[in-house]
Amino acid sequence: MQKGNRKKQLRKPQRQRRPGMENKLSPQPVFDYPEKPGTNRLIGKKALITGADSGIGKAVAVLFAKEGADVAIAYLNEHEDAKATCRIIEERYKRKCLLIPGDLSKERHCKRVAEKFADEFEQIDILVNNAALHYENKTLEDLTAKELVRTFSTNIFSFFWLTREVLRYMKKGGCIINTASVTAYRGSGGLIDYASTKGAIVAFTRSLSANLVEKGIRVNGVAPGPIWTPLIASSFSKEKVAQFGSDVPMGRAGEPAEVAPAYLFLASDDSSYITGQFIHPNGGEIING
Repeated sequence: MQKGNRKKQLRKPQRQRRPGMENKLSPQPVFDYPEKPGTNRLIGKKALITGADSGIGKAVAVLFAKEGADVAIAYLNEHEDAKATCRIIEERYKRKCLLIPGDLSKERHCKRVAEKFADEFEQIDILVNNAALHYENKTLEDLTAKELVRTFSTNIFSFFWLTREVLRYMKKGGCIINTASVTAYRGSGGLIDYASTKGAIVAFTRSLSANLVEKGIRVNGVAPGPIWTPLIASSFSKEKVAQFGSDVPMGRAGEPAEVAPAYLFLASDDSSYITGQFIHPNGGEIING
C-alpha cells in the first residue's frame, strides 16, 4: 500500500446494486494489517458497531478485535460480507462476534439491537454509529421524498434512536463515536441530503458530548474523506468510481485500514481528555472544524 503517494491513482470502472458487496469490489479494500500486532488497548471491552459488515465499519470491527474487544456488528442484509468479517474476528483474533441484521432506519429495530447486544455481552462500553447511505442527484428537484426520508432515517435518526437505547446499558467510562464526512464541512453539490445528514451528525456529536460529560461518557467523531468501500461502487457511475479520490491532495482514495486507527484512538484511554471533537482522515483536504 502506497501511503502518502501523490500520484493520482485510478480504479477499474465498476458498478454494483445498492447496498453493494465488498467481496465484489476490484481491487479489494485493505481492511487490516495482519502483520501489525495489537497493543491490548481494548482488552475486556464490548463494542457495538453499525455498518460493520464491510468498509470502514469492518476495518474498525477487526481492529477493535485485534486490540482485545468483543464486537457486535449491526448491518442491513449483506450477510455474506458480515459473516466473512465475523470469521476474521473469531478465527484470526479470537474474540467473540455477534451479528445483528436488520434495518437501522426503523426505531423499533434500533431498540432490538441494543437489547440483543446487552443480552449477549451484559455491558456496552463502545458504540460506533457508522451505518450510512447516499443517493447522487444532479439537482435538488431530482431528490425524491422517499430518498430524502430514507437518507435521514438511516444516517442520523438511527444515531439518535440507537444511542438512546444504548445509554440504558452504558456506564461511566463508556464512549460513543459517530461517523460524519468531509462533506459535512464543505458540502457536496451531488449529495445534498447526505451532506446535510453528516452536518447534523457533527452537531449531534458536539451536543451529546456536552449532555453526557457529567456522566463520564465521551462522545467524538470521525469525518473521513474519500474511502474505498462498497458504498462508492453502489452509488456512483462507473466513470466516477474509476476517478474516485483522485482529486484530494494525496491523489487517491484512502483504505478502510487507514481510517480505523482514528476510531481506536477515540475508543481507547489514549483519548481520555477528548470529547466533542472530530478527526479528519481525508487525504490532505484542509477544512474547518
